[in-house]
Amino acid sequence: MGYWADVDLKKVPEIKVVPPGPQSENYHNRANRYMKGYSSQVQLFPVVFEKGHGCTLTDVDGNTYIDFSSGIYVTSLGHCHPKVSEAVAKHAKTLMNCHDFTTPVKTKLLEKLASVTPGDLNGIQLYDSGTTAVEAGLRAMRAATGRFEFISFHRDFHGKTMGAVSLARVDRTQGMRAPGFFLVPRGYCYRCAFNMKYPECKHYCVDYIETVIKEETSGQLAGIVLEPIQGWAGSIIPPDGWIQKIRKLCDKYKMLLMADEVLTCMGRTGKMFAMENWDTVPDVMTLGKSFGNGFPVTAMILSEKYKDSLEKISASTSYGGNPMACAAALASIEVIEEENLLGHSADLGNYILGLLEKIKAVHPIVGDVRGKGCLLGIELVKDRKTKEPFEEAGKLVYKKAFAKGLAWMPAGHNLRLSPPIIMSKEMAAKGIGIIEEAIGETEKELCFK
Repeated sequence: MGYWADVDLKKVPEIKVVPPGPQSENYHNRANRYMKGYSSQVQLFPVVFEKGHGCTLTDVDGNTYIDFSSGIYVTSLGHCHPKVSEAVAKHAKTLMNCHDFTTPVKTKLLEKLASVTPGDLNGIQLYDSGTTAVEAGLRAMRAATGRFEFISFHRDFHGKTMGAVSLARVDRTQGMRAPGFFLVPRGYCYRCAFNMKYPECKHYCVDYIETVIKEETSGQLAGIVLEPIQGWAGSIIPPDGWIQKIRKLCDKYKMLLMADEVLTCMGRTGKMFAMENWDTVPDVMTLGKSFGNGFPVTAMILSEKYKDSLEKISASTSYGGNPMACAAALASIEVIEEENLLGHSADLGNYILGLLEKIKAVHPIVGDVRGKGCLLGIELVKDRKTKEPFEEAGKLVYKKAFAKGLAWMPAGHNLRLSPPIIMSKEMAAKGIGIIEEAIGETEKELCFK
Protein backbone atom coordinates (compact mmCIF):
# COMPACT_ATOMS: atom_id res chain seq x y z
CA MET A 1 0.00 0.00 0.00
CA GLY A 2 3.05 2.26 -0.30
CA TYR A 3 1.73 3.95 -3.44
CA TRP A 4 -0.79 5.86 -1.33
CA ALA A 5 1.66 6.95 1.38
CA ASP A 6 2.20 10.33 -0.29
CA VAL A 7 -1.28 11.51 0.76
CA ASP A 8 -1.02 14.08 3.55
CA LEU A 9 -3.88 13.31 5.93
CA LYS A 10 -3.68 16.86 7.27
CA LYS A 11 -4.78 18.09 3.84
CA VAL A 12 -7.49 15.49 3.18
CA PRO A 13 -10.24 16.34 2.74
CA GLU A 14 -9.59 19.81 1.38
CA ILE A 15 -12.52 22.04 0.42
CA LYS A 16 -11.36 25.19 -1.36
CA VAL A 17 -14.72 26.20 -2.85
CA VAL A 18 -18.17 25.38 -1.46
CA PRO A 19 -19.22 22.35 -3.53
CA PRO A 20 -20.68 21.89 -6.00
CA GLY A 21 -18.48 24.78 -7.14
CA PRO A 22 -18.87 27.01 -10.20
CA GLN A 23 -16.87 24.78 -12.51
CA SER A 24 -18.88 21.73 -11.42
CA GLU A 25 -22.11 23.62 -12.05
CA ASN A 26 -20.87 24.68 -15.48
CA TYR A 27 -19.89 21.20 -16.63
CA HIS A 28 -22.91 19.49 -15.11
CA ASN A 29 -25.40 21.95 -16.57
CA ARG A 30 -23.84 21.52 -20.01
CA ALA A 31 -23.94 17.72 -19.75
CA ASN A 32 -27.46 17.76 -18.31
CA ARG A 33 -28.75 19.25 -21.55
CA TYR A 34 -28.18 15.84 -23.11
CA MET A 35 -27.83 13.19 -20.41
CA LYS A 36 -30.86 12.20 -18.34
CA GLY A 37 -31.50 9.53 -15.73
CA TYR A 38 -28.72 10.35 -13.29
CA SER A 39 -28.37 8.32 -10.09
CA SER A 40 -29.59 9.74 -6.79
CA GLN A 41 -25.95 10.35 -5.88
CA VAL A 42 -25.55 12.86 -8.68
CA GLN A 43 -29.01 14.36 -8.41
CA LEU A 44 -28.48 15.20 -4.75
CA PHE A 45 -24.90 16.46 -5.17
CA PRO A 46 -23.92 17.16 -8.81
CA VAL A 47 -20.18 17.62 -8.31
CA VAL A 48 -17.94 17.01 -11.33
CA PHE A 49 -14.80 14.94 -10.68
CA GLU A 50 -11.57 15.46 -12.59
CA LYS A 51 -9.11 12.97 -11.10
CA GLY A 52 -8.63 10.31 -8.46
CA HIS A 53 -5.60 9.08 -6.54
CA GLY A 54 -5.72 6.17 -4.13
CA CYS A 55 -8.54 6.85 -1.68
CA THR A 56 -9.21 10.42 -2.77
CA LEU A 57 -11.15 12.20 -5.51
CA THR A 58 -10.61 15.76 -6.77
CA ASP A 59 -13.28 17.82 -8.51
CA VAL A 60 -12.90 20.43 -11.24
CA ASP A 61 -12.92 23.22 -8.64
CA GLY A 62 -9.89 21.76 -6.84
CA ASN A 63 -11.74 20.24 -3.89
CA THR A 64 -10.35 16.92 -2.66
CA TYR A 65 -12.62 14.32 -1.04
CA ILE A 66 -12.13 11.13 0.93
CA ASP A 67 -13.73 8.38 -1.16
CA PHE A 68 -16.19 6.19 0.75
CA SER A 69 -17.90 5.02 -2.44
CA SER A 70 -15.14 3.41 -4.54
CA GLY A 71 -17.04 4.54 -7.62
CA ILE A 72 -20.06 2.61 -6.25
CA TYR A 73 -18.13 -0.49 -5.13
CA VAL A 74 -15.84 -0.44 -8.20
CA THR A 75 -12.38 0.95 -7.40
CA SER A 76 -11.69 -1.26 -4.38
CA LEU A 77 -7.92 -0.99 -4.92
CA GLY A 78 -8.11 2.79 -5.03
CA HIS A 79 -8.10 5.09 -8.02
CA CYS A 80 -5.51 4.48 -10.69
CA HIS A 81 -3.58 1.71 -8.98
CA PRO A 82 -0.33 1.71 -10.96
CA LYS A 83 -0.28 -2.04 -11.63
CA VAL A 84 -3.82 -2.02 -13.01
CA SER A 85 -3.35 1.19 -14.99
CA GLU A 86 -0.12 -0.05 -16.55
CA ALA A 87 -1.68 -3.39 -17.46
CA VAL A 88 -4.56 -1.69 -19.27
CA ALA A 89 -2.23 0.79 -21.00
CA LYS A 90 0.01 -1.99 -22.29
CA HIS A 91 -2.83 -3.76 -24.06
CA ALA A 92 -4.44 -0.51 -25.23
CA LYS A 93 -1.24 -0.04 -27.24
CA THR A 94 -1.00 -3.59 -28.62
CA LEU A 95 -4.41 -5.27 -29.03
CA MET A 96 -7.71 -3.82 -27.83
CA ASN A 97 -10.22 -6.35 -29.14
CA CYS A 98 -10.37 -9.57 -31.15
CA HIS A 99 -13.91 -10.78 -30.25
CA ASP A 100 -13.74 -14.00 -28.20
CA PHE A 101 -10.54 -15.40 -29.66
CA THR A 102 -8.05 -16.59 -27.07
CA THR A 103 -5.20 -14.26 -26.14
CA PRO A 104 -2.29 -14.95 -23.79
CA VAL A 105 -3.61 -12.55 -21.16
CA LYS A 106 -7.06 -14.12 -21.31
CA THR A 107 -5.55 -17.56 -20.72
CA LYS A 108 -3.62 -16.26 -17.72
CA LEU A 109 -6.75 -14.63 -16.28
CA LEU A 110 -8.85 -17.78 -16.69
CA GLU A 111 -6.19 -19.87 -14.95
CA LYS A 112 -5.79 -17.37 -12.14
CA LEU A 113 -9.54 -16.95 -11.64
CA ALA A 114 -10.15 -20.71 -11.56
CA SER A 115 -7.42 -21.02 -8.92
CA VAL A 116 -9.13 -18.59 -6.50
CA THR A 117 -12.82 -19.42 -6.98
CA PRO A 118 -14.36 -21.69 -4.32
CA GLY A 119 -15.25 -25.33 -4.92
CA ASP A 120 -15.45 -26.46 -8.54
CA LEU A 121 -16.50 -23.12 -10.02
CA ASN A 122 -14.38 -23.13 -13.17
CA GLY A 123 -16.72 -22.74 -16.16
CA ILE A 124 -16.06 -19.11 -17.05
CA GLN A 125 -17.43 -16.61 -19.54
CA LEU A 126 -16.41 -12.95 -19.55
CA TYR A 127 -18.63 -9.91 -20.09
CA ASP A 128 -18.54 -6.12 -19.88
CA SER A 129 -21.42 -5.36 -17.48
CA GLY A 130 -22.92 -6.91 -14.39
CA THR A 131 -26.42 -7.17 -15.81
CA THR A 132 -25.11 -9.04 -18.87
CA ALA A 133 -23.38 -11.55 -16.60
CA VAL A 134 -26.59 -12.00 -14.61
CA GLU A 135 -28.63 -12.56 -17.77
CA ALA A 136 -26.10 -15.15 -18.93
CA GLY A 137 -26.36 -16.85 -15.54
CA LEU A 138 -30.14 -17.11 -15.86
CA ARG A 139 -29.86 -18.61 -19.34
CA ALA A 140 -27.21 -21.07 -18.19
CA MET A 141 -29.37 -22.16 -15.24
CA ARG A 142 -32.29 -22.79 -17.58
CA ALA A 143 -30.08 -24.73 -19.96
CA ALA A 144 -28.58 -26.81 -17.13
CA THR A 145 -31.89 -27.74 -15.50
CA GLY A 146 -34.36 -27.70 -18.38
CA ARG A 147 -36.58 -25.53 -16.16
CA PHE A 148 -37.44 -21.84 -16.39
CA GLU A 149 -38.63 -20.33 -13.08
CA PHE A 150 -36.61 -18.34 -10.53
CA ILE A 151 -36.93 -17.19 -6.94
CA SER A 152 -35.18 -14.06 -5.67
CA PHE A 153 -35.61 -11.69 -2.74
CA HIS A 154 -37.32 -8.45 -1.79
CA ARG A 155 -35.06 -5.42 -2.37
CA ASP A 156 -32.48 -7.42 -4.29
CA PHE A 157 -30.79 -5.63 -7.17
CA HIS A 158 -29.34 -7.56 -10.10
CA GLY A 159 -29.21 -5.17 -13.04
CA LYS A 160 -31.26 -3.14 -15.49
CA THR A 161 -32.20 -5.49 -18.34
CA MET A 162 -35.43 -7.48 -18.46
CA GLY A 163 -34.41 -10.72 -16.78
CA ALA A 164 -32.24 -8.98 -14.18
CA VAL A 165 -34.96 -6.43 -13.43
CA SER A 166 -37.51 -9.23 -13.04
CA LEU A 167 -35.42 -10.59 -10.16
CA ALA A 168 -36.13 -7.37 -8.26
CA ARG A 169 -38.93 -5.02 -7.28
CA VAL A 170 -41.20 -3.88 -10.11
CA ASP A 171 -41.55 -0.13 -10.56
CA ARG A 172 -44.22 1.74 -12.48
CA THR A 173 -41.98 2.31 -15.51
CA GLN A 174 -41.37 -1.41 -15.88
CA GLY A 175 -45.06 -2.33 -16.02
CA MET A 176 -44.72 -5.99 -15.09
CA ARG A 177 -42.26 -8.69 -14.13
CA ALA A 178 -41.41 -11.28 -16.77
CA PRO A 179 -43.28 -14.59 -16.33
CA GLY A 180 -41.64 -17.18 -14.11
CA PHE A 181 -40.05 -14.83 -11.55
CA PHE A 182 -41.08 -14.96 -7.89
CA LEU A 183 -39.93 -12.78 -4.98
CA VAL A 184 -39.83 -13.71 -1.29
CA PRO A 185 -38.85 -11.83 1.89
CA ARG A 186 -35.16 -11.51 2.63
CA GLY A 187 -33.43 -12.54 5.84
CA TYR A 188 -33.43 -8.95 7.12
CA CYS A 189 -33.63 -9.21 10.90
CA TYR A 190 -33.85 -5.47 11.63
CA ARG A 191 -37.06 -5.35 9.59
CA CYS A 192 -38.35 -8.93 9.66
CA ALA A 193 -41.28 -9.37 7.27
CA PHE A 194 -42.76 -11.92 9.67
CA ASN A 195 -42.26 -9.88 12.87
CA MET A 196 -40.10 -12.61 14.37
CA LYS A 197 -36.84 -12.48 16.28
CA TYR A 198 -33.58 -14.20 15.37
CA PRO A 199 -32.53 -16.84 16.34
CA GLU A 200 -35.88 -17.95 17.79
CA CYS A 201 -37.36 -17.71 14.29
CA LYS A 202 -35.14 -20.58 13.13
CA HIS A 203 -34.87 -18.89 9.71
CA TYR A 204 -38.63 -19.02 9.11
CA CYS A 205 -38.12 -16.77 6.07
CA VAL A 206 -36.32 -19.67 4.38
CA ASP A 207 -39.01 -22.16 5.39
CA TYR A 208 -41.60 -19.81 3.86
CA ILE A 209 -39.97 -20.25 0.46
CA GLU A 210 -41.34 -23.79 0.38
CA THR A 211 -44.86 -22.35 0.61
CA VAL A 212 -44.12 -20.14 -2.39
CA ILE A 213 -42.72 -23.10 -4.31
CA LYS A 214 -45.86 -25.16 -3.65
CA GLU A 215 -48.52 -22.45 -3.96
CA GLU A 216 -47.17 -19.97 -6.54
CA THR A 217 -44.76 -21.68 -8.93
CA SER A 218 -45.49 -24.38 -11.47
CA GLY A 219 -42.71 -26.53 -10.05
CA GLN A 220 -40.36 -25.65 -12.89
CA LEU A 221 -37.73 -23.90 -10.80
CA ALA A 222 -34.29 -23.50 -12.31
CA GLY A 223 -32.96 -21.95 -9.14
CA ILE A 224 -32.66 -19.27 -6.50
CA VAL A 225 -30.75 -16.05 -7.18
CA LEU A 226 -29.43 -13.90 -4.35
CA GLU A 227 -27.02 -11.16 -3.40
CA PRO A 228 -24.92 -12.59 -0.54
CA ILE A 229 -25.14 -9.10 0.97
CA GLN A 230 -27.64 -6.67 -0.49
CA GLY A 231 -26.03 -3.47 -1.73
CA TRP A 232 -28.65 -1.05 -3.05
CA ALA A 233 -31.03 -2.04 -0.23
CA GLY A 234 -28.58 -0.72 2.35
CA SER A 235 -25.82 -3.27 3.00
CA ILE A 236 -28.23 -5.90 4.34
CA ILE A 237 -26.27 -8.80 5.87
CA PRO A 238 -28.14 -12.09 6.37
CA PRO A 239 -28.20 -13.76 9.79
CA ASP A 240 -25.83 -16.62 10.50
CA GLY A 241 -27.01 -19.85 8.92
CA TRP A 242 -29.34 -18.18 6.40
CA ILE A 243 -27.11 -18.68 3.36
CA GLN A 244 -26.40 -22.29 4.33
CA LYS A 245 -30.11 -23.03 4.70
CA ILE A 246 -30.81 -21.56 1.25
CA ARG A 247 -28.13 -23.90 -0.12
CA LYS A 248 -29.84 -26.90 1.49
CA LEU A 249 -33.22 -25.82 0.13
CA CYS A 250 -31.80 -25.67 -3.40
CA ASP A 251 -30.35 -29.16 -2.99
CA LYS A 252 -33.67 -30.49 -1.67
CA TYR A 253 -35.60 -29.26 -4.72
CA LYS A 254 -32.74 -29.93 -7.18
CA MET A 255 -32.48 -26.25 -8.00
CA LEU A 256 -29.29 -24.31 -8.71
CA LEU A 257 -28.07 -21.54 -6.44
CA MET A 258 -26.74 -18.41 -8.11
CA ALA A 259 -24.76 -15.91 -6.03
CA ASP A 260 -24.68 -12.49 -7.64
CA GLU A 261 -21.29 -11.27 -6.43
CA VAL A 262 -21.03 -8.35 -8.84
CA LEU A 263 -20.97 -6.02 -5.84
CA THR A 264 -19.42 -8.23 -3.16
CA CYS A 265 -16.46 -9.89 -4.90
CA MET A 266 -12.72 -9.26 -4.83
CA GLY A 267 -12.12 -8.59 -1.15
CA ARG A 268 -14.98 -6.19 -0.52
CA THR A 269 -16.24 -8.23 2.48
CA GLY A 270 -12.85 -9.42 3.73
CA LYS A 271 -12.96 -12.55 1.57
CA MET A 272 -12.21 -12.88 -2.13
CA PHE A 273 -15.90 -13.81 -2.56
CA ALA A 274 -18.62 -13.00 -0.03
CA MET A 275 -20.07 -16.52 -0.06
CA GLU A 276 -16.84 -17.68 1.58
CA ASN A 277 -17.96 -15.89 4.74
CA TRP A 278 -20.53 -18.68 5.11
CA ASP A 279 -18.44 -21.55 3.69
CA THR A 280 -21.04 -22.02 0.95
CA VAL A 281 -20.34 -22.75 -2.70
CA PRO A 282 -23.00 -21.70 -5.23
CA ASP A 283 -23.59 -23.41 -8.58
CA VAL A 284 -23.36 -20.12 -10.45
CA MET A 285 -21.54 -16.93 -9.52
CA THR A 286 -21.35 -13.54 -11.19
CA LEU A 287 -18.48 -11.08 -10.72
CA GLY A 288 -18.15 -7.43 -11.61
CA LYS A 289 -17.51 -3.91 -10.32
CA SER A 290 -14.12 -4.24 -8.55
CA PHE A 291 -13.20 -7.30 -10.64
CA GLY A 292 -11.23 -4.94 -12.91
CA ASN A 293 -10.90 -2.07 -10.40
CA GLY A 294 -12.76 0.34 -12.66
CA PHE A 295 -12.26 -1.20 -16.08
CA PRO A 296 -15.57 -2.68 -17.33
CA VAL A 297 -15.05 -6.42 -16.99
CA THR A 298 -17.42 -8.97 -15.45
CA ALA A 299 -17.75 -12.74 -15.36
CA MET A 300 -20.30 -15.51 -15.05
CA ILE A 301 -18.89 -18.71 -13.57
CA LEU A 302 -20.49 -22.15 -13.47
CA SER A 303 -19.77 -25.27 -11.47
CA GLU A 304 -17.70 -27.91 -13.30
CA LYS A 305 -20.72 -30.18 -13.67
CA TYR A 306 -22.80 -27.50 -15.40
CA LYS A 307 -20.23 -25.64 -17.49
CA ASP A 308 -21.19 -27.41 -20.72
CA SER A 309 -24.39 -25.36 -20.51
CA LEU A 310 -22.30 -22.46 -21.83
CA GLU A 311 -22.18 -24.28 -25.17
CA LYS A 312 -25.98 -24.13 -25.37
CA ILE A 313 -26.67 -20.44 -24.76
CA SER A 314 -24.51 -18.52 -27.27
CA ALA A 315 -22.46 -17.14 -24.40
CA SER A 316 -19.93 -14.92 -26.22
CA THR A 317 -20.09 -11.10 -26.43
CA SER A 318 -18.47 -8.36 -28.51
CA TYR A 319 -16.50 -6.76 -25.69
CA GLY A 320 -16.31 -9.41 -22.98
CA GLY A 321 -12.82 -10.75 -22.39
CA ASN A 322 -10.99 -8.20 -24.53
CA PRO A 323 -7.26 -7.98 -23.75
CA MET A 324 -7.54 -4.72 -21.80
CA ALA A 325 -10.32 -6.13 -19.62
CA CYS A 326 -8.46 -9.36 -18.96
CA ALA A 327 -5.31 -7.44 -18.06
CA ALA A 328 -7.22 -5.25 -15.60
CA ALA A 329 -8.88 -8.23 -13.91
CA LEU A 330 -5.68 -10.26 -13.73
CA ALA A 331 -3.71 -7.34 -12.28
CA SER A 332 -6.47 -6.68 -9.72
CA ILE A 333 -6.37 -10.25 -8.41
CA GLU A 334 -2.59 -10.12 -8.23
CA VAL A 335 -2.67 -6.85 -6.27
CA ILE A 336 -5.08 -8.34 -3.72
CA GLU A 337 -2.75 -11.30 -3.23
CA GLU A 338 0.54 -9.37 -3.28
CA GLU A 339 -0.63 -6.68 -0.85
CA ASN A 340 -2.48 -9.10 1.48
CA LEU A 341 -5.62 -7.03 1.15
CA LEU A 342 -8.18 -9.63 2.25
CA GLY A 343 -7.00 -9.48 5.85
CA HIS A 344 -6.70 -5.70 5.69
CA SER A 345 -10.26 -5.37 4.36
CA ALA A 346 -11.64 -7.50 7.18
CA ASP A 347 -9.64 -5.64 9.83
CA LEU A 348 -10.50 -2.20 8.46
CA GLY A 349 -14.17 -3.13 8.26
CA ASN A 350 -14.23 -4.24 11.90
CA TYR A 351 -12.56 -0.98 12.89
CA ILE A 352 -15.10 1.14 10.97
CA LEU A 353 -18.02 -0.88 12.35
CA GLY A 354 -16.76 -0.21 15.85
CA LEU A 355 -16.78 3.54 15.14
CA LEU A 356 -20.32 3.28 13.72
CA GLU A 357 -21.50 1.48 16.86
CA LYS A 358 -20.23 4.43 18.92
CA ILE A 359 -22.18 6.83 16.69
CA LYS A 360 -25.32 4.75 17.12
CA ALA A 361 -24.94 4.88 20.89
CA VAL A 362 -25.23 8.68 20.99
CA HIS A 363 -27.39 9.61 18.00
CA PRO A 364 -31.09 8.63 18.26
CA ILE A 365 -31.81 8.82 14.52
CA VAL A 366 -29.35 5.99 13.89
CA GLY A 367 -31.51 2.87 14.06
CA ASP A 368 -29.01 0.30 12.87
CA VAL A 369 -25.41 -0.01 11.72
CA ARG A 370 -23.99 -3.08 10.03
CA GLY A 371 -21.07 -4.27 7.99
CA LYS A 372 -18.87 -7.06 6.78
CA GLY A 373 -15.43 -6.07 5.63
CA CYS A 374 -15.50 -2.77 3.74
CA LEU A 375 -19.22 -3.06 2.91
CA LEU A 376 -21.14 -1.15 5.57
CA GLY A 377 -24.40 0.68 6.14
CA ILE A 378 -26.18 3.14 8.42
CA GLU A 379 -29.98 3.07 8.70
CA LEU A 380 -31.70 6.28 9.83
CA VAL A 381 -35.09 6.22 11.56
CA LYS A 382 -37.50 8.77 13.02
CA ASP A 383 -38.10 6.58 16.05
CA ARG A 384 -36.14 3.55 17.19
CA LYS A 385 -39.27 1.82 18.48
CA THR A 386 -41.36 2.21 15.32
CA LYS A 387 -38.32 2.07 13.00
CA GLU A 388 -40.04 4.49 10.64
CA PRO A 389 -37.55 5.26 7.84
CA PHE A 390 -36.15 8.80 7.96
CA GLU A 391 -35.58 9.55 4.27
CA GLU A 392 -35.35 13.30 4.71
CA ALA A 393 -32.51 12.78 7.17
CA GLY A 394 -30.80 10.34 4.81
CA LYS A 395 -30.68 12.93 2.04
CA LEU A 396 -29.53 15.70 4.36
CA VAL A 397 -26.78 13.68 6.04
CA TYR A 398 -25.53 12.59 2.62
CA LYS A 399 -25.35 16.16 1.29
CA LYS A 400 -23.84 17.63 4.44
CA ALA A 401 -21.08 15.01 4.60
CA PHE A 402 -20.35 15.42 0.89
CA ALA A 403 -20.02 19.19 1.31
CA LYS A 404 -17.49 18.54 4.09
CA GLY A 405 -15.37 16.35 1.80
CA LEU A 406 -16.78 12.80 1.87
CA ALA A 407 -17.75 11.18 -1.43
CA TRP A 408 -20.24 8.37 -0.66
CA MET A 409 -23.63 6.80 -1.45
CA PRO A 410 -27.22 7.37 -0.35
CA ALA A 411 -30.17 4.97 -0.65
CA GLY A 412 -33.14 6.76 0.84
CA HIS A 413 -32.94 6.42 4.63
CA ASN A 414 -29.94 4.09 4.24
CA LEU A 415 -26.42 5.42 3.89
CA ARG A 416 -23.91 3.10 2.24
CA LEU A 417 -20.18 2.96 2.88
CA SER A 418 -17.71 1.16 0.64
CA PRO A 419 -14.24 2.65 1.14
CA PRO A 420 -11.39 1.25 -0.95
CA ILE A 421 -10.00 -1.83 0.76
CA ILE A 422 -6.54 -0.23 0.75
CA MET A 423 -7.63 2.67 2.98
CA SER A 424 -5.76 3.34 6.22
CA LYS A 425 -7.56 3.36 9.56
CA GLU A 426 -6.50 6.98 10.04
CA MET A 427 -8.22 8.10 6.84
CA ALA A 428 -11.26 5.96 7.59
CA ALA A 429 -11.57 7.59 11.02
CA LYS A 430 -11.57 11.04 9.41
CA GLY A 431 -14.36 9.93 7.07
CA ILE A 432 -16.45 8.55 9.92
CA GLY A 433 -15.87 11.77 11.85
CA ILE A 434 -17.36 13.72 8.95
CA ILE A 435 -20.41 11.43 8.95
CA GLU A 436 -20.95 11.95 12.68
CA GLU A 437 -20.74 15.73 12.25
CA ALA A 438 -23.34 15.54 9.48
CA ILE A 439 -25.64 13.34 11.59
CA GLY A 440 -25.38 15.70 14.55
CA GLU A 441 -26.19 18.76 12.42
CA THR A 442 -29.10 16.93 10.80
CA GLU A 443 -30.58 15.99 14.18
CA LYS A 444 -30.46 19.63 15.25
CA GLU A 445 -32.20 20.78 12.07
CA LEU A 446 -34.86 18.11 11.80
CA CYS A 447 -35.42 16.80 15.32
CA PHE A 448 -34.59 19.51 17.82
CA LYS A 449 -35.93 22.68 16.21
